[in-house]
Amino acid sequence: MGDILATIYPWTKSMHVISVIAWMAGLFYLPRLYVRHTESVTQGTETDLLFQDMEKKLLKMIMNPAMISSWIFGLCLVFTPGIVDWSAGWSWIKAGSVLGMTWFHMWCAARRHDFINGTNTRSGRHYRMMNELPTLLMIFIVVMIIAKPF
Repeated sequence: MGDILATIYPWTKSMHVISVIAWMAGLFYLPRLYVRHTESVTQGTETDLLFQDMEKKLLKMIMNPAMISSWIFGLCLVFTPGIVDWSAGWSWIKAGSVLGMTWFHMWCAARRHDFINGTNTRSGRHYRMMNELPTLLMIFIVVMIIAKPF
C-alpha cells in the first residue's frame, strides 16, 4: 500500500490542497452568513428562508464534501511513507488543529439548526468572534506543515 501511496503522492497532495481550500472558503463564509442572518433578517420571513437555504446549500453541497475529501486525502498523506514524522511536535499540533477545524465545522452545522428551529440566541458579534477561530487554526496548520518549527 505504501508503494501505491508514494507513487500517487503528488496527486494526493494536490487533491488535499484543493479540498482544504474549498473547506476553508466555507468555514470563512458560513459564520459571515450567520452574522447577516442574525443582524438583518426577521425570523419567519421570506428572507429568513432564503438565508436558511443558502446556509444549507453551502454546508451540504460544498463544506461537507470538502471536509470529507480533506480528511480522506489527508489520511492518505499521513499513511504515505516518509511524509509525517510522528516523533516531531509539529505533526501533533497540526493534527490537533485539524481536529479543531473539524469541531468548528460541526459547531457551524449545529448553529444552522438553531436558525431552522428559531432558537438562535447568539449575537452577530459572537459569530464574528467565532469566525476568527478557523483563521487561527489555519495559521497553525500552515506554519506546522511548511516551517515544521519543532
